[in-house]
Amino acid sequence: MSAKPIEGVAVLHSEMKRWMEHMHSHPELPTKEHGTARYIADELSKMGYEVHEKIGKNGVYGVVGRLRNGDGKKSIGFRADMDALSIQEDNNLPYKSQCDGVSHLCGHDGHSAMALGAAKYLSDTRLFNGTVHFIFQPSEENMQGGPSMIEGGLFEKFQIDRLYAMHNIPGLPKGVLHFHDGETMSAVDNWEIELTGKGSHGSMPELSIDPVVAGASLVMALQTIVSRNISPWDNGVVTIGAFLAGNAGNVIANSAILRLSMRNMQAETRIKVLDRIRKITAAQAECYGCTYDIREGQPGAVLVNSHEETKFAADVAKQYFGEDNVVYPCKPLMSSEDFAFMLQKKPGSYIMLGNGDTFMVHHPKYVFDLDILPIGASLWVALAQEYLK
Repeated sequence: MSAKPIEGVAVLHSEMKRWMEHMHSHPELPTKEHGTARYIADELSKMGYEVHEKIGKNGVYGVVGRLRNGDGKKSIGFRADMDALSIQEDNNLPYKSQCDGVSHLCGHDGHSAMALGAAKYLSDTRLFNGTVHFIFQPSEENMQGGPSMIEGGLFEKFQIDRLYAMHNIPGLPKGVLHFHDGETMSAVDNWEIELTGKGSHGSMPELSIDPVVAGASLVMALQTIVSRNISPWDNGVVTIGAFLAGNAGNVIANSAILRLSMRNMQAETRIKVLDRIRKITAAQAECYGCTYDIREGQPGAVLVNSHEETKFAADVAKQYFGEDNVVYPCKPLMSSEDFAFMLQKKPGSYIMLGNGDTFMVHHPKYVFDLDILPIGASLWVALAQEYLK
């Protein structure tokens, strides 16, 4: 890693590690981040921030720290996510998760620690003229936190001119910052389909309506959507990540559940894919004599970075870290983010920070590289200082 953090931010590295290790040891699932929110709010208060809690609706509450300096009228916002995953960590870290089956295997603890590091530096130095906002968002993993904070009045309560967020990305060079204009991450839709047939003994299939056979056929039929209904020039993914039915080899189950994740980079493609899923499910269920129920989750949104704000951030990154540590434009990703909903309301950009050659996020052995903490924090500091000159 050749990128060098701002000197004063580098001094805060050990403190950022402490924040991250605490959050990593005490992970909380989406909608359950009460302890994490309280911890972050307390740290912001110690720094002198005006702290606002419980920003959100439907049981999803975020934290916002606001700091004003000078007489400048401009404002900037930085968003960090803070929820964990329902995955058992398979690491032997000294700060390993203390919660069985729950862990920070996406790096949200690191994102929050970087934001706290930037918040402390800006509070200590006050080298800006205007207002900075640090937004700590819950429930990113279920795509509900961003919409909930917006519905809870985030942008009515806080005047923010432009907004930024960041995510570590394993596989990208360690400490290198990646920027992209326009459509940068796909819309994700997580659905559940339940097929209901008629259970029976495994020796008497003629008395059953087998939802497992229907479900297996549906799995294969859904794979034709991307290969036969979507243009090769568009981007779409249909994944059936779970197929749940029965628990014994000699019993024909009464019902089967399929859990799906669909990702699309174009809004019009998304509409087409979802419509095809509905129609194929109905046809397959009828063909096998089953009934069906489609339970649609939070509607997805394509993450679109605005050009001016992205170019500004990339230019600032080159100025502070050198052109060798900046990739602009970079390739978009088919992964998804509910920061997309915030970017529908405010201009801004979602930035990717290389985590190096590590296991991918959501893998039981994934580890956030602590060395990149001061790089992420330094970028937030640089953007705040340059925009609020």
